[in-house]
Amino acid sequence: MEGNRRITKERGDLLGKIRDFTTSLVRNLSEGPSLTVFIDKFRNYCTDPDANCYCSSDLPKGQEILSLKSECHVRRIYVLLRVLLIVQQLLQENKHGSKRDIYYMHPSVFSDQSVVDQAINDICILLQCSRHNLNVVSVGNGLVMGWLRFLEAGRKFDCMNCPSNVHLIPVHVDEVKDIVSVAKYILVVEKESVFQRLANDRFCNANRCIVITQMAYDAKFLRVPEIRWLGAFPSDFEKYGLPQQCLLPLTPEDKRRTETMLLRCYLQREVPQWRLELESMLLRGVKFEIEALTAHSLSFLSEQYIPSKILGGLHI
Repeated sequence: MEGNRRITKERGDLLGKIRDFTTSLVRNLSEGPSLTVFIDKFRNYCTDPDANCYCSSDLPKGQEILSLKSECHVRRIYVLLRVLLIVQQLLQENKHGSKRDIYYMHPSVFSDQSVVDQAINDICILLQCSRHNLNVVSVGNGLVMGWLRFLEAGRKFDCMNCPSNVHLIPVHVDEVKDIVSVAKYILVVEKESVFQRLANDRFCNANRCIVITQMAYDAKFLRVPEIRWLGAFPSDFEKYGLPQQCLLPLTPEDKRRTETMLLRCYLQREVPQWRLELESMLLRGVKFEIEALTAHSLSFLSEQYIPSKILGGLHI
């Protein structure tokens, strides 16, 4: 419960790690101006020279060494300690704060939200925990509608009474209990505009499912191995006869990201159809947004495109 100051073992362990970390910094400073902070470096892929591709990895790839010899490192350590002090307070009082909340506590010090985000990432690596463990939440966890019911901090959310009514996803997921659902599938939508279109069309009234979006923000909690790509595919442009004015040229950044994705092992070994779609898009040099599917009619997405894809198993 928010505000309950009873220290759980998990929070106690994190507070202990914070104390040990700051104690070691003070000890280093007392021994001379040679303070250093070691932060493991990660990337979302690893290289496999034999396979000539990249693949996912959660293993650290060396260490980043922050010291007082570099001005930018000094500032980064300073910001890290300011954010760490706020995190310590959140844990001690068992309260939650958003990344935006933390930024606005000292906007003149932090200068930009990305500076706070980096400090939080550094703290997660140093303490070997997730942002959720630090009691730091995103501004909002997204939207949901459909065939489910749950309790959050004693408050009942009954989406099944009106499946196409939109609800905010609770920020404090550890307080969500008694989840009940009769949905046949979960549809993850990247864009809020598409989510709202489905809500306006009362998609969940006609389809027994749950629709969820994180509005294109930090959707790592929606990443699961069983997820399937429903669309839109580059090949859908011709398949559904979309007008030429819906096409957009690929930007240099689009091309760079696509080429990087094509080097990843799982595209070569596990989902070759993804690779074919990406190669086709790269070859043609154009793309289209999923909203282009409404060129036929505003309800084409909810009444024809998605139902036909699911019914026909046209996902990869």
